[in-house]
Amino acid sequence: MGRGGVAVTLGVTFEKRLRDFTLSVDFAAETGVTILFGESGSGKTTILRSVAGLTRPDAGRITIGDRVVFSAIDRLDEPPVRRRVAYVFQHLALFPHLSAADNIMYGLNDVPLAERRARTQAIATSFRIESLLDRRPAEISGGERQRVGLARSLVTDPDVLLLDEPLSALDHATQSRIIEDLLRWNDARRIPVLYVTHSQREAFALGRRVLLLEDGRIVADGAPEQVMHAPVHERVAELVGYENLLDAFVVTLRPDAGVMTVQVGGTRVQVEAPIVGANVGDALRLAIRAGDIILATQRPSGLSARNIVAGTVSSMRRTGAFVSVHVGIGVDVEVHVTPSACEELGLREGLDVWLVIKTHSCRAIAAI
Repeated sequence: MGRGGVAVTLGVTFEKRLRDFTLSVDFAAETGVTILFGESGSGKTTILRSVAGLTRPDAGRITIGDRVVFSAIDRLDEPPVRRRVAYVFQHLALFPHLSAADNIMYGLNDVPLAERRARTQAIATSFRIESLLDRRPAEISGGERQRVGLARSLVTDPDVLLLDEPLSALDHATQSRIIEDLLRWNDARRIPVLYVTHSQREAFALGRRVLLLEDGRIVADGAPEQVMHAPVHERVAELVGYENLLDAFVVTLRPDAGVMTVQVGGTRVQVEAPIVGANVGDALRLAIRAGDIILATQRPSGLSARNIVAGTVSSMRRTGAFVSVHVGIGVDVEVHVTPSACEELGLREGLDVWLVIKTHSCRAIAAI
């Protein structure tokens, strides 16, 4: 809770002219984690900086609980130090000559020494770094430094927490442990948290709500499962990582089973997908993630997956931790496999393969 045990709501309604577009947002963030998700340059960090008081909007209003911290009409712009907002940047600015304890206590200069020490010990325990308090940043790991950075921000007892890709440089195991600590801390504190990330994994692990931004606008707003797994428009599907967007039309409807059959445009391929508000003959787009498709070199049988589609490998390209395999089925379909799976299957250009796709991996969406 905020100060005095009162739940805090963050109200954000403002416009800010940027180089390529005008950032225009209107939302209220309740207690818990709200994810700001979108491509680089979509306006996510500018929202954080505006809430923190580091960037001044051109118009609008920002409230924290019952406090107005920015109002263009009233010419009110509270300085950052008075907003009671904690901001954790992607690149920590820990003081290298200070111990972890002194870094954490840095923002408590107006607090009596005994209380500073008690609050530092308590927050260090919350983030499992009490054994590191005497060490300097160079003497601890990246994950431990990130915990110190979070503790330094949260020890000030903020009403709002802003996090700008704080875990992007860490491995998954370390990310998971810090996410667990952060969620536990906020379950007890219950303040609004705005969390900027490009990671779908973090969005699902942390967020109760996702705001998807594109060119300064909120284009989707909802639970992670709604926004990331069930996009309703083509552009949203692209932003949340659906590599395959195929023209299709509805062939049959089976409302009793909650499914429909669609035919991929320009081919004879038909696949089963969850039913949407469409009629037989309606055109739509079929969205499928490359990582949701299984490749087989022999026609599989005895599977629960409803869609088995024959095709031919047209190209292959190593991309980071996976191989991007393009398969022709009359149109091009991208599939992601691991290098070891690629080697074991003997994948090569010209090889006949089968795509195995679960019904619920096929999303029928409207094109913008």
